[in-house]
Parts: sequence; structure tokens; C-alpha cells
Amino acid sequence: MSAEASVGGHAADSAQSAVSQPACHNTDEHRNQGLLGSKYVKLNVGGSLHYTTVQTLSKEDSLLRSICNGGTDVTIDSEGWVVLDRCGRHFGLVLNFLRDGSVPLPEDHRELDEVLKEAQYYRVQGLVQHCLSAMQKQKDVFESVCRIPMITSAKEEQKMIATCRKPVVKLQNNRGNNKYSYTSNSDDNLLKNIELFDKLVLRFNGRVLFVKDVLGDEICCWSFYGEGRKIAEVCCTSIVYATEKKQTKVEFPEARIFEETLNILIYENGRGSGPGGLHLLDSRGSGSSLGAGQSEEEGAVGGDRRVRRIHVRRHIMHDERGHGQQTVYKD
Repeated sequence: MSAEASVGGHAADSAQSAVSQPACHNTDEHRNQGLLGSKYVKLNVGGSLHYTTVQTLSKEDSLLRSICNGGTDVTIDSEGWVVLDRCGRHFGLVLNFLRDGSVPLPEDHRELDEVLKEAQYYRVQGLVQHCLSAMQKQKDVFESVCRIPMITSAKEEQKMIATCRKPVVKLQNNRGNNKYSYTSNSDDNLLKNIELFDKLVLRFNGRVLFVKDVLGDEICCWSFYGEGRKIAEVCCTSIVYATEKKQTKVEFPEARIFEETLNILIYENGRGSGPGGLHLLDSRGSGSSLGAGQSEEEGAVGGDRRVRRIHVRRHIMHDERGHGQQTVYKD
């Protein structure tokens, strides 16, 4: 009786083992055979579901082709979904590249880098090259885009100008630093100076460092630096002595500002270093003629090096002298 029970128990264990063994064998078969014999594929990539064909996945010699032909083990769940342990955010983009051969890439640099990482993981070399080319184009564009550092002190500004290898153009613009009223055209001219500064930034971006100082003592003054020192200065403000009260006048010497900006390019990448460059900038040529209402002063700085200072002359519209002195000065 006990022998029969033992035989019966052994048979039951064998039956149970025979039932469970094929299930495990089928799972291993799925893992080893991959997707052989299939036409359509259901992919579960980190919870993102995609339905495609073996033909699409096999277009490039990639990890996805290896999954399709059984070269790489895959896990298939009970519903037939191939489970890939990756983030599925950009997997649709990978599939579209395999379908079409090209795909629009995200403009955000961080997202583009994420796409590149996914392309490298799946070994889709065409998409990898596509991403690298897009990143190089972004790098070229970023290098030419205007960068605006925030300077919070005069010491920082001086350090930046002294250490910069490029020539520097600085506009001091502080409309609030005025104890007098402005003349009728001063607001327009002040705005024109600011607009010219923006145009020069776009025109000479990458070749000249442009600095806008909104907290300086000057209302409107242009300064031009080369090799860390000031080369020229164009002051656009003056005091007008009207009949009743003093007024501040803002000029717009556009031609002179543009000329000094062109002159400062001699110091680009240190090309102005040496006697030739200094002599060319410090000497007055035929093109350095002053406009009406301007005067030029030179002050010695560091030996023979001088700073050309161009200021608008003071306008005297009525007699400020004492009784008996009737001289009137006008520009």
C-alpha cells in the first residue's frame, strides 16, 4: 500500500514537472529566438507602447535589428509586448528616423543630447550622425550669438576690459543723472545713440566686445578700448545756457562713432600691438575731420600714448558776463 502511494506520489510529481517545464521552455525559446517569423512587433519601451514592423526595425545594422533576428535576447510579456528597459520619450523619434531616413530634431540642446544618447544605445548610426551635425550647427550659432554678462561694479567692468583680447566699445547711458531739463531733441538723440549701439552689436558681433553702462556718471558717452586701454572717447552731452535756465543737450555724432568703431578693429586679436598699430590710431588722418559743434582734446596717457577725446562744445546762447562785457559765444 505504501509502495503504491509512493509510486502515485512520484507520478504526480512527474506530471507537475511536465506541466511546468514546457512553460519555462517556451519563455526561453522566446528569449532566444527573438522575433523570428514575426511581421509586426509590439514594443513596450519604459511604458511607452509602439507598434511597428520587423522591416522597419531592421533597416539599419542596430540593436533593434539584432533583437529582430535573435542576436539579442528579448523579454516578451504575457500579452506579446517586447519589453525594453529604456525611457520611451524619444523612441518614437528613433522609429520615425528608421522609417523615413531623416527626422526633425528638437532645438533644445538638452533634449537633443537625450536623443543622441538613445541613438547611441540603439546603435542607429544614421541618427547619431544626424544629432552630432545638429549639435555642431547649434554650437556655431551659439558662438555668434550676443552674450550679455551682468556687471555689478566698476571694478568688474575694468577687469573685464583689461583682460579682454578683443577691442571694446562702451556706451555710458544714464538719463537720470541730470539736474537740468533736456532740450527738445535730446530724448530723440539719446534714443538714436542706443539704437546705434544695438546696430553695432549686430554688425561687429564676435569681433568687438560691447559694454553698456547704465549707471555711469555720463549721460551719454562712447568709449573705445584697445589692448586694455582707452583709445578714444566721444562725449555726446553738453550744457546749453538758455535765456531762463540751463538745459542738457544730447548730440548724435553717428559718423564719428561709426568711424571710431572701425578704427578700434585694428586692435582685434592683438593685431594693433606694436608701433604700427598705435601710430595708425593715434595719428590724425584725413578721415578724422571733426563735425560741426565738436572739439578734440588729447591727453597724454602712459608716455606717447594719447586718448582722443571728442566733446561737444559748450553752447552760450546769451551774455553771461558782467556789465560792460558784451561778448557772445555761439557755435
